[in-house]
Amino acid sequence: MKKFIYILPLLVVLFFQKENIKSNLSQEKPKLKVTDTIKKKDSITKPVEKLEMYHESAHASYYANKFNGRRTASGTRFNNNDMTCAHRKLPFGTKLKVTGLKTKKVVYVTVTDRGPFHKNRHIDLSRAAFWKIRPSNYGGHIDVNIEIVKK
Repeated sequence: MKKFIYILPLLVVLFFQKENIKSNLSQEKPKLKVTDTIKKKDSITKPVEKLEMYHESAHASYYANKFNGRRTASGTRFNNNDMTCAHRKLPFGTKLKVTGLKTKKVVYVTVTDRGPFHKNRHIDLSRAAFWKIRPSNYGGHIDVNIEIVKK
């Protein structure tokens, strides 16, 4: 008898659920239109960059490996494999577009340190950034154009 008392409410709930399921099935489902599909874009568009020329024909060099792991002036740890640079005056976090004059290759870097402390050089790039824009079989400094990337 006790089992029946527990089962009775379950049977009532199932009975009413069965009626709800039948009524839901009897309703017509809306048909999908062909126009509801996702349209593909014809071409991939790049966001337009706002650039401000900072220095033309600047002299660039790169960090030596001995600086790996040391703190930069901004407080972060330096890594020669990151796309970073050092500049004497630009604020930390400034995004720069650096273009090699001979190769016309472009790299985007972030200012994280102060330097270079040589009067003829304008920017120190990390080794990874420098190697992307340098000509093959080239020395430790090159001429570049520096542009500030505006948001």
